[in-house]
Amino acid sequence: MGNIPGICWGFQLLILFVHHCYGFYLPGSYMHTYSTKDAIYAKVNSLTSIETELPFSYYGLPYCKPMGGIKKSAENLGELLMGDQIDNSPYRFRMNVNESLYLCTTSPLNEREVKLLKQRTRDLYQVNMILDNLPVMRITKQNGVNIQWTGFPIGYTPPNSNDDYIINHLKFKVLVHEYEGSGVQIIGTGEEGMGVISEADKTKASGFEIVGFEVIPCSVKYDPEVMTKLHMYDNISSVNCPLELDKSQIIREQERISFTYEVEFVKSDIRWPSRWDAYLKMEGSRVHWFSILNSLMVITFLAGIVFVILLRTVRRDLTRYEELDKEAQAQMNEELSGWKLVVGDVFREPNHSKLLCIMIGDGVQIMGMALVTIVFAALGFMSPASRGMLLTGMIILYLFLGIAAGYVAVCLWRTLKGTAEGWRSLSWSVACFFPGIVFVILTALNFILWGSKSTGAIPISLYFILLSLWFCISVPLTLLGGYLGTRAEPIQYPVRTNQIPREIPARKYPSWLLVLGAGTLPFGTLFIELFFILSSIWLGRFYYVFGFLLIVLLLLIIVCAEVSVVLTYMHLCVEDWRWWWNAFFASGSVSLYVFLYSINYLVFDLQSLSGPVSAVLYLGYSMIMAVAIMLATGTIGFITSFYFVHYLFSSVKID
Repeated sequence: MGNIPGICWGFQLLILFVHHCYGFYLPGSYMHTYSTKDAIYAKVNSLTSIETELPFSYYGLPYCKPMGGIKKSAENLGELLMGDQIDNSPYRFRMNVNESLYLCTTSPLNEREVKLLKQRTRDLYQVNMILDNLPVMRITKQNGVNIQWTGFPIGYTPPNSNDDYIINHLKFKVLVHEYEGSGVQIIGTGEEGMGVISEADKTKASGFEIVGFEVIPCSVKYDPEVMTKLHMYDNISSVNCPLELDKSQIIREQERISFTYEVEFVKSDIRWPSRWDAYLKMEGSRVHWFSILNSLMVITFLAGIVFVILLRTVRRDLTRYEELDKEAQAQMNEELSGWKLVVGDVFREPNHSKLLCIMIGDGVQIMGMALVTIVFAALGFMSPASRGMLLTGMIILYLFLGIAAGYVAVCLWRTLKGTAEGWRSLSWSVACFFPGIVFVILTALNFILWGSKSTGAIPISLYFILLSLWFCISVPLTLLGGYLGTRAEPIQYPVRTNQIPREIPARKYPSWLLVLGAGTLPFGTLFIELFFILSSIWLGRFYYVFGFLLIVLLLLIIVCAEVSVVLTYMHLCVEDWRWWWNAFFASGSVSLYVFLYSINYLVFDLQSLSGPVSAVLYLGYSMIMAVAIMLATGTIGFITSFYFVHYLFSSVKID
């Protein structure tokens, strides 16, 4: 089994180098090529809004249904958790055939349907349509600049009007590229599986590939008496989008709405590997670089402080200390102050040591998950074409990193206690601590989503799947990690601990104030990237600058380590030997600033977010994010400080 990853990597490298190719495309789904007049059906995802953040089913509104009935697409774990519900739709396209078609006419709208349509329209809900795995894109002009949006609105409300109008005519433009098997090697990692177009398949693969999907939404008033005589997919004359309201389709009771669409196929020079570029255009790259340069300045400043502490102060003190004989050392100890005086207390067991071990174990698990996920995403393995892949990958990684969590927690427990007794209870606690917090928050939010009848609510079946993954994979692996921790060589303290604790001198200011202040430095490296991440989550924008995110994460790890070392040294210098929790929260306190920034983002950047339900959902998810960041960053700070203190006092000769 140990050779499988090596075989996989070897296989991928073989694909890379066996054939000469003009292009190579790793992320996304397997390329489809279509012949002229091939039928292609669009799919529809959940309706979404940046005002409510509550997704709803497309067919919850009186839209036309497919002839063969509604069929759900296979969804992965990530899609289900994100509230995606992808269904088939009646919108049919025939490759390279430009046509205008009739779909259906609704029954007279009743009071409930009118109320629902008006509410969804005023909440700015968008229809999210997908063709060949590409989301539909709408391009609008604002102040002479083209603005791109994914999806199109359900309807619109004219200014200074109480009337609402539904979008019932769609003008699609499908961009196609003619593919002639020109030596492009393609690996697909999407829902359609993995495939490589080889030399032998070139002829078979020739045809047209879809490289763009755009729409112009219109509201058109039709005569229902005329339209009901038509059948689905009957041809109609092309329609221009009316500008006059009296020619648009109003939403009111007893109205019969006719749905139509037209499609135009346009040849494009865009190649299939580049078709996502329009969606992933990196906005504000200068801002990302500014964020990284800002972080590098903070790191350089802190590295200078650490350098001074380690190479000048500590080394100088140790050299003086070692050059003295025993009598002089005893006399010097009476005169000296600082970290050397807490040599008999520095490794005294901290308060709530079990909780500390649990949090460190969970922190290792979360940080490992984040690091591996972002590395894979930066390498292109988690394309936006594979919906839910990022979240699914994170969950799977978290489950299997339970081994690392159990191992680290039990190793620390043995170091603190000197015995492995109680490791099973500790491992269980590690397996249940962070997932338990997430489970409680998600369950509370889920009741709210169920009450709102949103597709974002986690179904009962998925609850059982998540619980099964938790208790059948994560818990056993954490226990296995704990068992391995009991067999590992324990870390030996370099100095003995006195029986009677040393009194800590009174301080001018409380230590928690210094700890809180320390969190501002890691936050300074993170907050610019945090804005882009929050925008992608809550404003429906694509986030795909994982290269920048990886750099920021690595810089964050370095800053957390440096901040914690500096703060730990400052505490030891004022004869405060209770450094354990301070080291954890020195870097972990960044989570407080992340949560406060999330509230600031809610108030100033999500002003359109309406209603207490949406605000509670936002704050609930922000709380989960803050707890995860606290555990991950706190763990980095603690582990670095532990080895710093161990190194510091292992250099002191004690009889």
